[in-house]
Amino acid sequence: MGIQVEGNISRQVRHKFIHQLLEDVEALEYMVDHDLFEADTWRIGAEQELCIVNEDWKPAPDAMKILADANDPYITTELATYNLEINLDPLRLQHNCFSLIQQQLEEKLLVLKNAAAKYNDKIVIAGILPSITRNELTLEYLTPLKRYEHLNGALLKARGLKFDLFLKGLDEIHVRHDNILFEACNTSFQCHLQLHPKDFAIAYNWALAISGPVLAAATNSPLLLGKELWSEIRIALFQQAIDTRKTIDEIRERKGRVTFGENWIKNSITEVYKNNIANYHPLLFMEHEEYAMKKLKQGEVPELFSLRMHNGTVYSWNRLCYGISNGKPHMRLENRYIPAGPTVQDEIANMVFWTGLMINPPAEAFDIWNHFDFKDVKSNFFKAARTGVESVLIWKGKEISTKQLIEQELLPLAFIGLRKAGIDEADIIKYLGIIERRLKTHTGAQWQVNNYRKLREVMGQSDAVISLTQNIYERQQEKNAVCDWKPIDTKKSVTERYSKMVYVKQLMSTNLITVFPEDLLQLVNYIMQWQKIGHMLIEDKKGKLVGLVTANSVIEYMQEHGSLNKITVDRIMKKKVITISPEDTIKNALNLMQTNSITSLPVVSDDILVGIVTRKDMLWWLSMIKT
Repeated sequence: MGIQVEGNISRQVRHKFIHQLLEDVEALEYMVDHDLFEADTWRIGAEQELCIVNEDWKPAPDAMKILADANDPYITTELATYNLEINLDPLRLQHNCFSLIQQQLEEKLLVLKNAAAKYNDKIVIAGILPSITRNELTLEYLTPLKRYEHLNGALLKARGLKFDLFLKGLDEIHVRHDNILFEACNTSFQCHLQLHPKDFAIAYNWALAISGPVLAAATNSPLLLGKELWSEIRIALFQQAIDTRKTIDEIRERKGRVTFGENWIKNSITEVYKNNIANYHPLLFMEHEEYAMKKLKQGEVPELFSLRMHNGTVYSWNRLCYGISNGKPHMRLENRYIPAGPTVQDEIANMVFWTGLMINPPAEAFDIWNHFDFKDVKSNFFKAARTGVESVLIWKGKEISTKQLIEQELLPLAFIGLRKAGIDEADIIKYLGIIERRLKTHTGAQWQVNNYRKLREVMGQSDAVISLTQNIYERQQEKNAVCDWKPIDTKKSVTERYSKMVYVKQLMSTNLITVFPEDLLQLVNYIMQWQKIGHMLIEDKKGKLVGLVTANSVIEYMQEHGSLNKITVDRIMKKKVITISPEDTIKNALNLMQTNSITSLPVVSDDILVGIVTRKDMLWWLSMIKT
C-alpha cells in the first residue's frame, strides 16, 4: 500500500479510492444495522504528546535519536523533531484502570527521560511549550518521514498559498507561514472511549454538549510566542495552522478541516462520515485492494482503509474512529481537545472527569435537540477556549457560570457514572477532587498567565518564557497537581536567568517605539517626553534602521532655531548608527557602549531592526552576574 497526495495521482487511482471509500461507508452502515460491533464492554485508552527541550529550555530536535535509544514500541514520532508520542494500552473501564494508565504513562515517560538525558535533553508536557519560537517552525524541524512530507504537501496544495494566522487575545499574533509546523506547537493528551453500539448517536451528541465545560476545566495553553492569547489557544491555532480555505472562499461557505461539527446526529453514527465525505475532498490517497462489502459477505471484518484514511484528514475535536480488536470491530470516540499537562496526574483527572460524564448521560441527552441548541453548545466550546473556567455558558437554554455548572451538576454526574462502572472509590475521589480544587485555586492556564505576568515585570519576554518553561518542568518532577502549585519565586528566577545570559538576544528589548524619517520632529519630542526616553530609533517602511535621534540633539536644534514647527526627523537624525547583532555577546555590547560613550545600542539582523539594549539593561545584567 502506498500513500499519495492529491494532485500527484492519476484519475484512475482517484476513482478507485473514491469507490472504495463509498463502499467502506456502505459496509460501516451494514455493520451498525446488523449489530456486528463489540457490545459487551467499555474500554478506555490514551495518547500522550510531549515536547523535548535542551539545556536552555528550548525545543531540542532530537526526537529520532531519543526514539532509537528508547527502543520502545509504545513510543512513536510526531510532526516535529522536538515532539514525541506515547500510545497507552486500552483497558477495560473497571476498578483501578485510571491508576494503571497513570502508572504506565509514568513508566514510559521515565524511559524517555533516561533516553533524553544522553543528549542533555528533558521531557516537558505542555499544551504549548512557552519557549517555542518562530525559529523552530521551519521545515528543518519536520520529522523526516514520508507521511509528514505528504501531509505538508497535501495541505499546501489544497490551500494553494501560504497559511495565514491571526490570533487575538490580550495580545495578537498575525503571521504568514509556508508550512504546517505551527501545528507542532500543539500537544494534547487524547482520551479514548470505546462506545456501545446502541448508544453511538447519543454518546456522540452528548460528547459535543460537554466539550465546553470539560475544556474549560482543562485549559493549559494560554501563551504562544510569548503572547497572551486564549486560555486554550491550541483550539484556534490548530484550526488556522492547517486551514485549506482561501481568502476568496469567504464568499462561499467552505468548512475548515478542523471542526467542532455543524449539527446533532439524529439516527446513525454514519451521518458523521457521510457529512465529512460530502464536505471535505480527500487530501491523501491509499492504494489497496480491499473491497469492504465483499469481505463482509465472506464473513471477514473489513479494515475500511479508505474511510480511515479520509477520516484521518478531517480533524474533529470529538473524532469517531473505527478499529478492530480481537477480531471484532469497534467504534471509539477520541477526545482531541484536552491539552497535554500540566502534570500526568492532571491529565488523568481530565480523563476521569470526561469519561464519568460520557458513561452517565442524563435523560436530556437521549433527545438532546429538544434541550440544547447546537449553536449554544458550539459557542460554549469556543467561549471555554477563550476564557476557561471564567466563562459564562449557555446550558439547556440558560446562562450559568462554568464553575457553578461543573461543581453543582457535572462533577456529581461524573461521580455517579464512575461509581456505576465499578471504578475504585479512592480513584474517583482522588481524580475528581483535582478538578474540584482547580475551581477554587487555578487551572494550568491561569497559573501560567499569573506567573508569566510576574516574570515579565522583572525580565524580558524571551527570558520570561524560558523561566516559565523551567518552572513548569521542575513542578512536573514534584508530581503535584497544578491546583497545588505555588507561585514562581521571581527573585530566584531573575538571578538564574541573568547569571546565565551570554548573548545580546537574551538581554535586548523587542518592544520598540520607532518613527519614520518623514515624521515631524515635534512628534518625536513629545514621545520622548511622554515615554521618558533619551533617544528615538528611525526605521523605514521595511523595518530597516536608518537613523537615530537623541533628546540632546532635539534640545540643541530648539536652542539654535527656536522652534520644531514643520521640521521632519530626517533633518537632524544621525544616519551612522553603531549597532550589534542579536547573536553577538553581551560583553561585546558592553564594550561597544563604553568605548563609544553611548547609552543605547540598536540590535540589527540582516539590516532589520529587531531590538535594543540600553544602559539600564546593562546595569541590571551586571548587578545580577555579581549576585
